[in-house]
Amino acid sequence: MKKVKSAILSFLLGAGIIGSAYAQDWANLKEFQKQNAELEIGKEGEDRVVFMGNSITIGWLRSRPTFWEGKPYVNRGISGQTTPQMLLRFRQDVIALHPRVVVILAGTNDIAGNTGPTTLEMIVDNIKSMAELAHANGIKVIVSSTLPAYDYPWKPGMEPAEKIVSLNKMLKTYASEKNHVYLDYFTAMVDERNGLPPKYAADEVHPTEEGYRVMEPLVEAAIAKALE
Repeated sequence: MKKVKSAILSFLLGAGIIGSAYAQDWANLKEFQKQNAELEIGKEGEDRVVFMGNSITIGWLRSRPTFWEGKPYVNRGISGQTTPQMLLRFRQDVIALHPRVVVILAGTNDIAGNTGPTTLEMIVDNIKSMAELAHANGIKVIVSSTLPAYDYPWKPGMEPAEKIVSLNKMLKTYASEKNHVYLDYFTAMVDERNGLPPKYAADEVHPTEEGYRVMEPLVEAAIAKALE
């Protein structure tokens, strides 16, 4: 069945029957347009935090809704997204919401090649651009480490583990140089393979509830530090 679905998808893409809509909204700018328009201006003294990311970020809202309840946290994760896509929607999905802090968690889908070949330097450059946009608009920046991944179930053989180690070193150095907060999920979750153990991610990429429970105190400490 999977082979049939793959063949159908390939035919439709090749024939141009689908794909044009994706090309017209490559960064998925429509995903949060309605929610952004309905989001109230932050109350006086409210420390709004926007979480910018991919499936790991939006999955957090779905798996652990109680973590988000009653807090001025806004989730703007979109599954499968890479850093160039996030950069394109950064103004509307972060800056226009007037947060005090942005938490950027990205990079693993770039390494997987979701939107084409890339380099670690290109990933870091896109994250730098997001951070610079935030800083220019008075928003405190939290640069998150990319979570460990030994392999990608949707694209096996990419050997991401060591690439993620190198990427995180680059992100940590950049955050230190610019006085951004560096949020190290990697060290708290990594196993001996430089991957995610099953207790933290059943598919070794997307966190389980237990995985998110590890992440939650770390991000809250980072937010507190950014707000100091």
